[in-house]
Amino acid sequence: MNAAVPSPPEHPAAARLRLLEAEAEHAPAATAFDLAVQQAAAALGGIGALIHLVDSEPDELRLTASCGLGPNSLETWTKLPSNGLAAPARAVRSGKRVWRDDGMGTPAAGTATVPLPGPQGPVGALTVITLGRIEPDRERWLFLEAVAVWAAAHTINAPAAGSADRRRQPASTAELRMNELTVALAEAVTSQDVVRAVQERVLPPFGADGMLVEVIERDRLHILGSTGYSQAFLHAIEGVPLTTHTAATTVLHARSPRFAESADEFLHHFPQLEELVHASGKHAWAVLPLIASGRPIGCCVVSFAHERHFDHEQRALLTALSGLVAQALERARLYDAEHARAQNLQRGLLPRSLPALPAITADARYLPAGQGDEVGGDWYDVITLSGDRVALVAGDVMGHGIAEAATMGRVRTAVRTLADLDLPPDELLAHLSDLVRGFGDDWYATCLYAEYDPVTRLLTFCTAGHPLPLIFQPDGTVRRPEVDADPPLGAAEPPFRTHELHLPDEALLVLCTDGLVESASRDIDEGLQLLENAVSHALAERNYFRARKEPRPLALGQICDDVMAELLPDRERTGDDAVLLLAHTHSTPADDVALFMLPDDPRASGQARRHVREQLAQWDLAELEMATELLVSELVGNVTRHAPGPCRLRLLRSRTLICEVYDGSPTTPRIRRAAQTDEGGRGLQLVAALSRRWGTRFLAEGKCIWAEQEIPVL
Repeated sequence: MNAAVPSPPEHPAAARLRLLEAEAEHAPAATAFDLAVQQAAAALGGIGALIHLVDSEPDELRLTASCGLGPNSLETWTKLPSNGLAAPARAVRSGKRVWRDDGMGTPAAGTATVPLPGPQGPVGALTVITLGRIEPDRERWLFLEAVAVWAAAHTINAPAAGSADRRRQPASTAELRMNELTVALAEAVTSQDVVRAVQERVLPPFGADGMLVEVIERDRLHILGSTGYSQAFLHAIEGVPLTTHTAATTVLHARSPRFAESADEFLHHFPQLEELVHASGKHAWAVLPLIASGRPIGCCVVSFAHERHFDHEQRALLTALSGLVAQALERARLYDAEHARAQNLQRGLLPRSLPALPAITADARYLPAGQGDEVGGDWYDVITLSGDRVALVAGDVMGHGIAEAATMGRVRTAVRTLADLDLPPDELLAHLSDLVRGFGDDWYATCLYAEYDPVTRLLTFCTAGHPLPLIFQPDGTVRRPEVDADPPLGAAEPPFRTHELHLPDEALLVLCTDGLVESASRDIDEGLQLLENAVSHALAERNYFRARKEPRPLALGQICDDVMAELLPDRERTGDDAVLLLAHTHSTPADDVALFMLPDDPRASGQARRHVREQLAQWDLAELEMATELLVSELVGNVTRHAPGPCRLRLLRSRTLICEVYDGSPTTPRIRRAAQTDEGGRGLQLVAALSRRWGTRFLAEGKCIWAEQEIPVL
């Protein structure tokens, strides 16, 4: 029943690093360097790329690998003085990325250079020659630095700079694991993904059983992830100030790693940490600074339960690892921050809770797309209308991202504003379509707007390109409105068609967005059938319509969870936002409704007051008699003076006492600001003062003026 959701396309950076791993799996360093320059040039759209290594003679950088440049252009780059102004030399000296808006003798406009990190500092530089004078953006810089770290890991097997030795040599197991780690970190999205990648790809090949990843926040070190330590130990080191003398703070200040092959060696440098060393249960450590974009961002500690020796290759690999982790972690923390802001925006734009209303009991679920840091434009709402009516809304602004989410917020606000004016569904969608059209030609949205009247049990709705509602009835039958949806907002031309359905008492309405029922592997009709089956199954399993012991809101929430789990079992792989809104309808008891016809003459006010007194006495609401008589007298008096008949009075007893006066005029009453000497013009001011809220709604013939009063709590 459940169709698989296809995986999202692989990020280009991850794909390029995966290609590096595959092609250089058993290749010597020279071949790896060739692949690195090719991928770096392609990623930045450059005309060529270069790798320079620090020569055994300390004052020179020598060209080790290149692509895209002819012999004449390469001549400028073959040997570079380490104290010169060339970008590779500056990158090696500073340990930071360097951008120059010149091509150093090549037909280019810019050079982007990053250092190749080594155990004791940069061992070389990776440079891309660009045609444009625009500096690479942050994502391209981070990718270039990740390639540089990957290339630096291969300098262990590299021939001396300038050597012609290009023979293949087998790569070490640790180096191969480094390649795997490179790809895993390129695919990491969140900070926790980075921590898991280090845990899975670093600890096993080095035989380590402990790991700490700490990040700098407000001049303190905070634990981002750990393995192999007790909670008591983690609590003791959490939030250590950078001014404290510890192994982690020392490597961050020095920006170079430290290795301790025994507890005695560690305590020789940090005798004040003896208690912590014993509490850790470790006997060897590699303490690695995490440096990204030339600044320390944290520390990675790889630890061992027994003493061990770190040879030159292991130290170099662990140092290269720290650079790799730092770049991935900086990128992931940017994602975390952006994702948190996006989620906060999304939560702020959606209802925090649904109102408890006499007409319905409702619950909803919103599921964002499982991949990427983008939020979407799906939304839902439940809006209180006059006369105990309620509006149910589901909509979807096309696309994903902050702009779409913000547009969704504007559309949702507009729906609420128009609903507060008590516009009928077709007029509301017409205004909404004009609004969306004003956003521009590229903006479209779908929307289903439905009004439910608990007195008549009438559901009135319009849909603009949106999936139609499903109606589940207490007898087990399911109704699907057989109507055609109008085009989406922004594309449709009014008028929108209005549809009406008479509902049984205690029906269940199901609204959704297309992300719940439609995917690459199923069309919307198939998805709606799956939704119908899932809801029917959940209702039957929980004996929903027959059970009365469990509160309705709790039961609806359980059904929402059941349906979401059935239709979207793999939430992390959903490619679109999804909304599910369930609304259990209730009808107004006949004893709580009183309707009176009034004559079209001055006697109407007197008769209306008499009806009020009699009905409120029957409802045991005598304490509201005086205020209600004044309200009704003013409203009916306005009708007899200014509007044609027939005139009707309706009283509703609900959470509030609702008084409604109907007439045949489409004119909207408005409050006048009467002067002290005016003899009239204060009627609606009195209505506003006596009521909790009041307003007007327009009908096919005429209008209704209504006012609500609080019912005293006994």
